[in-house]
Amino acid sequence: MNKKWESYKIDESKISEISKKHGISEMLARILLNRNIPDNKIESFLHPKIEDLFDPFLFNDMDLAVERIIKAIKEKDKITVFGDYDVDGITSSMLLIKFLREQEADVDYYLPNRLMEGYGLNNEAIDKINEKGTKLLITVDCGISGANEVEYAKTLGMDVIITDHHECPEVIPNCIAVIDAKRSDTKYPFSGLAGCGVSFKVIQALSQKMNLEKDTYLKYLDIVALGTIADIVPLVEENRIIVKYGLERMKNTENLGLKALINTSSIKSLDSAAISFGLAPRINACGRMGKAELALNMLLTNDIKEAMNIANMLQEMNRERQEIERVIMTEAVEQIEKEKLNDSKIIVVGKEGWHHGVIGIVSSKITESYYKPSILVCFDGDEAKGSGRSIDGFDLHSALTGCQDYLTKFGGHEMAIGLTLERKNFEAFREAIKEYAKDKLPEETIPSIKYDAEITAKDVSKEVIEELKVLEPYGEANPAPLFAYRNTKVDSIRTLSNDKHLKLNVKDEHRIFSAIAFNMGILKNSIRMGDKYDILCAVELNNFNGIEMVQLNVKDFKKSV
Repeated sequence: MNKKWESYKIDESKISEISKKHGISEMLARILLNRNIPDNKIESFLHPKIEDLFDPFLFNDMDLAVERIIKAIKEKDKITVFGDYDVDGITSSMLLIKFLREQEADVDYYLPNRLMEGYGLNNEAIDKINEKGTKLLITVDCGISGANEVEYAKTLGMDVIITDHHECPEVIPNCIAVIDAKRSDTKYPFSGLAGCGVSFKVIQALSQKMNLEKDTYLKYLDIVALGTIADIVPLVEENRIIVKYGLERMKNTENLGLKALINTSSIKSLDSAAISFGLAPRINACGRMGKAELALNMLLTNDIKEAMNIANMLQEMNRERQEIERVIMTEAVEQIEKEKLNDSKIIVVGKEGWHHGVIGIVSSKITESYYKPSILVCFDGDEAKGSGRSIDGFDLHSALTGCQDYLTKFGGHEMAIGLTLERKNFEAFREAIKEYAKDKLPEETIPSIKYDAEITAKDVSKEVIEELKVLEPYGEANPAPLFAYRNTKVDSIRTLSNDKHLKLNVKDEHRIFSAIAFNMGILKNSIRMGDKYDILCAVELNNFNGIEMVQLNVKDFKKSV
């Protein structure tokens, strides 16, 4: 699919000024402007310090939460941590459970089953928690939309503390404390924390109130970094501090479960990409299969054998998830092509027997392949459950709101949704949302890629690459720099990994560069040696057999004009 290449729109006159003021190259100054880093925050962005973590007591209700938790610790009240089944929810749960157990609190936990219960608080779970004698219920990575469930828990005699990072409804739960930086009355200076980041701020506040050593909470930064990267929150400000120092701690992690997971994942270097594509999918896999407690137990255990056993189980579950995903993807594409469902502006496809925990990933891939919003629905008897993903400029949650007469329930946000409906309403819903999308999307949607600068051979050097490393860790709101390199001649080309990837040599009038194009093996026959191409690429150092060389990591090709 053709992609539109777009450069960032910045004030070019500021590049030289920033370069001189901060003692950095003009290339680095340009990228910082592209990332919208204000001049007064450049130093803290380039050189984040652990001392710059915000005071946790700036959170509304943090003092109330800390007071109630300390009371529960002293009086041996049973505490139950209610989490979520994804990486953020699991790491959020682990942080609070492990910390409280170290303070000799009586702590239990509850993770809802993704396939049976879905996300967030529910009364049946609260009943089970109550039967165990819970006096204090603390939510992590959820709860902000559970006002009714909180009221139910209170009728059973439980105190409730909500810790969350999601958008707040107009009415927030009425309980002991609601800790969420997205509250309308928030005083906290950063709203981008993941759920595990909020959980971390709670244990930071508890440590300070209890006069504990700083390492009592800082030692968990590796786990906080794992959840933060996995939840795709913006890696700026406080998240940048958490992830930068968390990745450093991860290299020598004391957490046996995390260590086992790293070992079974065969990760070469621990960076944000390794977390996103190596560790996070393995943890998410067990949640998608309805067994999230496995990953939580792995992170909680002090037994290396148990940790390795669970890590191997997660590895196997991830393989199983990948196979299920592959089958659903194949069947979905066959149905889309056969029924010409991609002729519509939104793709809605359904089938009996698809795995509800996996269809969201497949929907993401369908949307990426066709660059159209998509909803995948799995039928189970008279009921149907679906997941959807969108593209920039189309609010999928609003689309469902416009078609809610056909739905039993739905939730999510602009880019990702979940829904439930009666099977008999599927075709009517599909037609309704197709009609809704007609006026909301242009006739042809073209994905765009933003690049940071035009480069030539002189810009591609070890020195440039080394300087740009100060921008790491990369992630949401701080992507790895991309460059447009024009008029490069393809000198050689071959495929790797059973025709999955392309390996090329490209040259201009001055130099030859080695280049890799992952998942582009299908393009081999359409790229001709000797022809000139513009390439969109990252520049990196590749170490092979002890020899370090500059490599271009190609993201897109265009025939040079």
